[in-house]
Amino acid sequence: MSMIFRAKAEKALDRAEDPRETLDYSYKKQLELLQKVRRGVADVATSRKRIEVQMTQLQSQSGKLQEQAQKALSLGREDLAREALTRRSGLQNQISDLEAQHQSLQGEEEKLTLAAQRLQAKVESFRTKKETIKASYTAAEAQTRIGEAFSGISEEMSDVGLAIQRAEDKTANMQARAGAIDELLASGALDDPTGTTKDDITLELDRLASTSDVELELSRMRQELSGGAEPPKQLEGNGAAPAADAAEPQRQREEGQL
Repeated sequence: MSMIFRAKAEKALDRAEDPRETLDYSYKKQLELLQKVRRGVADVATSRKRIEVQMTQLQSQSGKLQEQAQKALSLGREDLAREALTRRSGLQNQISDLEAQHQSLQGEEEKLTLAAQRLQAKVESFRTKKETIKASYTAAEAQTRIGEAFSGISEEMSDVGLAIQRAEDKTANMQARAGAIDELLASGALDDPTGTTKDDITLELDRLASTSDVELELSRMRQELSGGAEPPKQLEGNGAAPAADAAEPQRQREEGQL
């Protein structure tokens, strides 16, 4: 269970980690270490300088005691001369100790200075490498984002193509359905609630009426063009009966005169 938790934690950490931030943090830590080494060099140099000042003061005091001993001896004060020389001997011992410390600090200072120089060179090298890696990572990240953008565009265009195909299929289905309904209405298989659909007999009568109206309109137009009235056409089978009816009164008058 703990292994699974660690694996998931490492995976989440890997997703959240930015190598550029890690490199910057490492560079910052190296600069802090270099700063500590430089402060160490400065502290050692300060200690060395302080010892040099003490040595100078002790040497001055030693020289003064040497003069006092000589002066006391010249005045016949051997006891004072001995006391001055005793003090001078103690100062010389202190000077010897300080010289040993001075040499030790000087050696330590040289080591720290060399270490600081080497560390600075490593830090500068790491800085150059860090910037190179960051630039490469940024370029790779940009290329990845561009690739993802193109991939997204391709997927979007694919979705658009599918949408167009679905729209065309739906339109074709609607057209086929509308055509089928029209055929069913025309055949009478379905009732038209609007009353606009007619059966075949009604349609034929309407067609004949429309043809008759056209013939009458053509006849009227011919009369207008000829400037006179055109005798009305008689229907076949009915033309002789009116003529006989019109001649019957004339025949009766002639018979009465005879």
